[in-house]
Amino acid sequence: MRFVDLFCGIGGFHAAFKSNLLELDYECVFASDIDKDCRNVYSKNWEETPVGDIRKFAADIGGHDILCAGFPCQPFSKSGSRLGFRDKVRGTLFGEISTIIDAKRPSFVLLENVQNLATHDDGRTLHTIKRVLMDMDYHVKDRILSPHNFGVPHHRPRIFIVGINTKSVENYK
Repeated sequence: MRFVDLFCGIGGFHAAFKSNLLELDYECVFASDIDKDCRNVYSKNWEETPVGDIRKFAADIGGHDILCAGFPCQPFSKSGSRLGFRDKVRGTLFGEISTIIDAKRPSFVLLENVQNLATHDDGRTLHTIKRVLMDMDYHVKDRILSPHNFGVPHHRPRIFIVGINTKSVENYK
C-alpha cells in the first residue's frame, strides 16, 4: 500500500507503517514538512527525503492508497493562538489536505492533531473537517488516544480522524 506523509515531522506515521503490525507492505511515495531539521532527521531514518512546504509541492503528489497528515496544531491548541481556520498561515492547511484528497481520492485518510481540536470553536472545527470528508464520500470516525492508553509511560492525548473512501473500499459502499 502506498502512503503519503504530509506534515511528516520526523516520521511518526512512517514508523507506525514500517512496524508492520498489519503484516502488509507499505511504501512511502511522498513526504513533506516545512521544517528543515525535521526533513533531515526523517531522511536519515527512512528511505524518503521529504520536500518542503506542501503549498509548493501538492501538485507533485502521485497516486496513493493512504493519506497521512499530522497538520499544524498551533491554531487549535489550548496553548496556541486558537484562531483555528482564521489563522492564515497554519489554520488553512486542512484546506490543502482536502484539495489533495479531492484530487487523488485515496482509499484511506488518517489525520492527527491535538485533543483540543475536538472542542475547538465549540466543536465546529471538527464538525467542518468531518463534513468536508463526508462530502467527498468518506466514512469518518474520530477518537482521542494517548500513548499511556497502550502502556507507554507518556500522557499526550491526540485526536485521530480516520476516513474510509466509501467508493473504493469494499463493504463501505
